[in-house]
Amino acid sequence: MSERIYLLPLWLRLWHWSNAVLIITLAVTGFSLHFADPALPLVEFSLARRIHDLAGLSLAALYTFFVVANIVSGNWWQYVPKPPGVLARCWRQARFYGYGIFRGEAHPYPPTREANFNALQALVYWFIMYLVLPVVVVTGLVFMFPQFAPDQMFGFDGLLPVAMLHYLAGTVIVLFMCAHIYLGTTGVTVTSLFKMMVTGWHEH
Repeated sequence: MSERIYLLPLWLRLWHWSNAVLIITLAVTGFSLHFADPALPLVEFSLARRIHDLAGLSLAALYTFFVVANIVSGNWWQYVPKPPGVLARCWRQARFYGYGIFRGEAHPYPPTREANFNALQALVYWFIMYLVLPVVVVTGLVFMFPQFAPDQMFGFDGLLPVAMLHYLAGTVIVLFMCAHIYLGTTGVTVTSLFKMMVTGWHEH
């Protein structure tokens, strides 16, 4: 008989799905702005720019909510890998994802109310949510309000380094999203972790 524990409050689930929609929207419109053939646009350029700007502002607002809600609720603690033995636990978890899971081995660190994330997840999520995503948000806002950009940076036009950071950070977010979706299929069943993000209940 499976055990069920309530892990994800409603506000966190709503934030997660809203964030996912905005990231996908930004990825599609960003791709259109950078790489689409003008004769065969994924999204027409001027429309892509307007949608990208609106989604970017929405992401900035949603990220602000995420940070404040994490502080108020204490959920920020989930993103901190718990000592001791963080590196050893990260290695064991990486081995499970890369090898053990295909051999039917048991999950080495199943979620609990005290620790929703294993050590590897906590490190990766901290890196994405508290380092990479703020870079995407800040550089995107500078693009929208270029009067706040420096005239020059590192010997280049002030917006060029901003553009490179925005593109690189956005690429990292998209790669993370792809890995995140794949790992979402590694629960008790292929759909159980996606179901958890709807109901808040995790099944062992």
